Amino acid sequence: MTALWPLEKLDVAALRRSGLRAVPFRQFVLKVNGRCNLACTYCYVYEGADSSWRDRPNRVSPAVVQRTATRIAEHAATHQLTSLQINLHGGEPLLAGVSNLVAQVSAVREAVRDRCGRSCAVDASVQTNGTLLTEHAVAELADAGVRIGVSLDGGTPWLNRHRRDHAGRSSWAKTVAGLRVLRGRPEAYAGILSVIDPDSDPAEVYTSLTAFEPPSMDLLLPHANHAFPPAAKGPHPYGDWLVRLFDLWFDAGERAVPVRLFHEIIALLLGVPCRAEAVGNAPVVAVVVDTDGTIEQVDSLKTAYAGAPATGCNVFDHTFDDVLDHPGVVARQLGTDALSPTCLTCPLAEVCGGGNYAHRYRPVEGFRNPSVYCADLHLLIPHIARRVRSAADADFPRGPINAR
Repeated sequence: MTALWPLEKLDVAALRRSGLRAVPFRQFVLKVNGRCNLACTYCYVYEGADSSWRDRPNRVSPAVVQRTATRIAEHAATHQLTSLQINLHGGEPLLAGVSNLVAQVSAVREAVRDRCGRSCAVDASVQTNGTLLTEHAVAELADAGVRIGVSLDGGTPWLNRHRRDHAGRSSWAKTVAGLRVLRGRPEAYAGILSVIDPDSDPAEVYTSLTAFEPPSMDLLLPHANHAFPPAAKGPHPYGDWLVRLFDLWFDAGERAVPVRLFHEIIALLLGVPCRAEAVGNAPVVAVVVDTDGTIEQVDSLKTAYAGAPATGCNVFDHTFDDVLDHPGVVARQLGTDALSPTCLTCPLAEVCGGGNYAHRYRPVEGFRNPSVYCADLHLLIPHIARRVRSAADADFPRGPINAR
């Protein structure tokens, strides 16, 4: 296999000749607004090593909206997709105005319907900080079939101390007001997304968030790498935190709110494939279109180095198939072949998958390294395996599920 550091030297043509097939994109992250009304301390877009957002327009133009819709429909038709996702992002997407969000969703759905008939379903969602959710906004999005996810790190002001506006004021009160409105339209409520803070009490985080009755939750490790390591120090502070929360969640049984990270790890332990970005070796199927039509890889790569997400492509001059041949995308579709030698000898490799790709970056060496959260994952995954095995009291496939 061709060496993976640096990524620019990955021989894509040789890999294609050897039989590596491209996996089509199924998730399209559309930047509708390039700025945010908050200045969260851990934000990987505005605080990361890549600052390309500064040179891009605040709002997506109608021309970019239409061209993006055409390109998505083209990709769906070429690969005979039966479903795809569009995720409206920013910045804070609601700054663009709810009518513009609905218009972009409609443009994609109409373009896909024109090319594919009704054979390809288009699921739409928006990820927001919740501060701009009003009765009107929620109603318009819900009526357009757009589900709404809210970013929130806990159910108290202190737990959200990192989520402040540009004047340093807490966003807590506005977000809670928005969540109260959203709970009134449960069909549009996608869930809550939280960034892990080891200084918080995991029991307080979980209990306080479930009070908002989310249909699901997701827990994100702060985007860090070997050049910019996590803030928390110690052998495995994030693993300790996740183990404590997992036990609380697991013991809740049927009353537990679904937590995506835990579901994905359990699925992988049981040999069920999933398309997770945080764990596993599934090929990347997500791609980003910025406000100027630039096509990029996922935003988490902005934490690595300036230009890390760049593909050199845009919706006016390139198809999404062109992007599938970018070395960075190909590297993320190689599965275990993209892992470091250390990871390849690890019994947890099929579950951990080396961790989030962005968390593997090390200057000069690139991304072929264990995750900067390796110790944390080594604590969490075997712990989950033991709990699941003990609770099920059944024979499981050999491998990580039997880890001691």
